[in-house]
Amino acid sequence: MLYLQRKIDAFLAKWKNDPDRKPLLVKGARQVGKTESIRHFAGPVYGSIIYINFIEEPKYKLICEDGYAVADIIRNISRIDPEKHFPEGDTLLFFDEIQAYPDIATALKFFKQDGRFDVICSGFLLGINYRTIESNSVGYKTDYDMYSMDFEEFLMAKGYSEDAVSDMLSHMESAYPFSQAEMAAYNSLFTDFCILGGMPAVVREYIEKDTFEGSLGLQRQLIIDYREDIRKYAVGMDQTRIMNVFDRIPVQLAKDNKKFQITKVANGARFKDYRGCIEWLADAGLINICYCLQFPELPLKGNFDESKYKIYFKDTGLLVAMLDEESQEDLRINKNLGTYKGALYENITADALTKCGCSLYYYKKENSTLEEDFFLRTFKSLVPVEVKASNGKSKSLHTLIESDHYPDIIHGIRLTGGNIGFEGKIHTFPHFCTFLIKRYLAEVTEY
Repeated sequence: MLYLQRKIDAFLAKWKNDPDRKPLLVKGARQVGKTESIRHFAGPVYGSIIYINFIEEPKYKLICEDGYAVADIIRNISRIDPEKHFPEGDTLLFFDEIQAYPDIATALKFFKQDGRFDVICSGFLLGINYRTIESNSVGYKTDYDMYSMDFEEFLMAKGYSEDAVSDMLSHMESAYPFSQAEMAAYNSLFTDFCILGGMPAVVREYIEKDTFEGSLGLQRQLIIDYREDIRKYAVGMDQTRIMNVFDRIPVQLAKDNKKFQITKVANGARFKDYRGCIEWLADAGLINICYCLQFPELPLKGNFDESKYKIYFKDTGLLVAMLDEESQEDLRINKNLGTYKGALYENITADALTKCGCSLYYYKKENSTLEEDFFLRTFKSLVPVEVKASNGKSKSLHTLIESDHYPDIIHGIRLTGGNIGFEGKIHTFPHFCTFLIKRYLAEVTEY
């Protein structure tokens, strides 16, 4: 099976080379490639890999029945399967699907103190299940959040090298436009990525067949699986309300006012009744929440209204899979996003910003047309980011930069379907450059 290179590959190699490495906990939504990447890494570097999947083999849930001491756990594993071997210093214990047995995370402290074996845990819905863990070994483990593929990983899957990404960043830093050929190639790839999303199974099918054949079916199966997860793991929650929120995201994103309105989810719905449902979906790794700033100024944390927010899917492919049949046909055949054009570009921007480590904030001034899609920050300034489906005007962006009311804002960024440009204090970049914005802000000095 074709292996798709991922950013976690470099992280795992660095983790292995750290002499003081701690047990590793890889978190992420279903089907983002956690198990595949870990097994790909471990095969060549360990003499013995003890792979335990708590869903496929629930009998291993008994390995901590005598306590969390490493010797007891190893003894219980070998009692269940005497063929497993544990050479010290050359063994990886890979506990997979630990959402089915989150208590195993309590043992990570003891594995770190023991030091004879490397340990990696993996699972989804861990943000939720952590609340039921006896102790999650704070200070004795390393956490890694894994997401579906971003556009950089998609480019790698298509055969592009790190040099191509470095060249894209150089264009951004120098404000030097891409050539017509580069724009055509990257825009075409980016459109394909928008349609597919970044789930490895979907991307792999596209790479191997060089068509979109089967991609929609895989995306829709993921939606079915996520619905089943809600029914299975939303213990003590109102599953119907969670499902209502999940189902209403595409409809609300399609509107000009993309603020998520609880009153539109169901008759008589109130924020206080649905707050836990939204947090559940976020903890499950299915959605990104973008909060409304109280005022566009630094600092960002603590400066937002938790009752006003937009909701985006973690992977744009999920949004695409939930579109109506007519939109699906228009999107895949004509590459026309129609009603959902703004929603798709905003969703993929939110997805890209989250994957490069940014928190999501927007601003809408009460009783005014002043509104901005996203805000990032540098060491010294606040950076508004406007997302345009086409190359339209940016009245709000100009206002935020030029007005004396917003002293923390010096420059702004506009993402469009056009080429790189610079006008006044606004830098314009093509949508396909979004994944590089954080690196760009770290490199340039005027921000």
